Amino acid sequence: MRRALLLAAAASLAGCTTTAASPPPTAAAPMVVTPPAPSADAVQAERIRRFQYLYGSGEAGAVSIQAYHSLVDFVRAKIAWLTQARPTRRPADSVILAAGSTLADPHFVPCGEKPFAAVFDVDETVLLNLGAEVGEATGTSRRGALDRWAASGSPAVAPVPGAKYALDALREMGVAVIFNTNRDNTSAAGTAAQIDSIGLGPAIHGQNLYLRGDADGTPGKDGRRAAIAAQYCVIAMGGDQLGDFFDAFNARGLPVPERRQAASRGWAAQMWGDGWFILPNPAYGPSLAGSVDDIFPTDKRWDDSEGAAQ
Repeated sequence: MRRALLLAAAASLAGCTTTAASPPPTAAAPMVVTPPAPSADAVQAERIRRFQYLYGSGEAGAVSIQAYHSLVDFVRAKIAWLTQARPTRRPADSVILAAGSTLADPHFVPCGEKPFAAVFDVDETVLLNLGAEVGEATGTSRRGALDRWAASGSPAVAPVPGAKYALDALREMGVAVIFNTNRDNTSAAGTAAQIDSIGLGPAIHGQNLYLRGDADGTPGKDGRRAAIAAQYCVIAMGGDQLGDFFDAFNARGLPVPERRQAASRGWAAQMWGDGWFILPNPAYGPSLAGSVDDIFPTDKRWDDSEGAAQ
């Protein structure tokens, strides 16, 4: 009897199954959504965006013409005042800053009896580099293309609107036209050929064409401006970047807000339209810099929380 009971109990235990505790569910990996690649049309539209205003818009043409009209009117009035007030009267100073000048302490090169001149940057100041920049706009440009372009002498260029009128008018007034560009001086022949091809010349290296490597050999333009001011009383300058007027505006480490203030206040603010004339260039250069915090001060931000709540 006892044996039968033991066998029955064993059979009962053998029929039971033991279920192990299930592991906790594993958290699902976050889904990574890869945005679709931009279309070829979108890529092309983004590439050309920075060139549309400068090379394609009527507004940029109008601003350039306005600047050149103002420059010619300023020079004409300056010369008339000097000669009518006293035939031998001379301006005391050039519009070129003298060696040792700083943003806080500017002083200008004296004119003496030197002949009058006006100094111009080349690229996007008197000459539009359409042939070179189309490669950037279409994504076909190759490394070193701009150096080859400068040396090529290619006529695929156009005058900045108003430039030919202004340079012709200055020469008719007896004012020497001087070109001062940061193209390398190994490209002097090609640069002169491009200037001449659109009727803005003559441009002769060593006479009225200065390039990087000339004068003091530095990348900045102050040394070349000093060499020009040693020979001429410069009464007007034109450029599309602040460095076309004074290298200190492009000093390494100068914060974006301080650079803007340096060009917009004090003595520098008085120079614009009164000897210094700026042309538009939103396509390239040191003007295209700055973070959101650099450009939008914290006290000049609008909180549209009402719109967010709708």
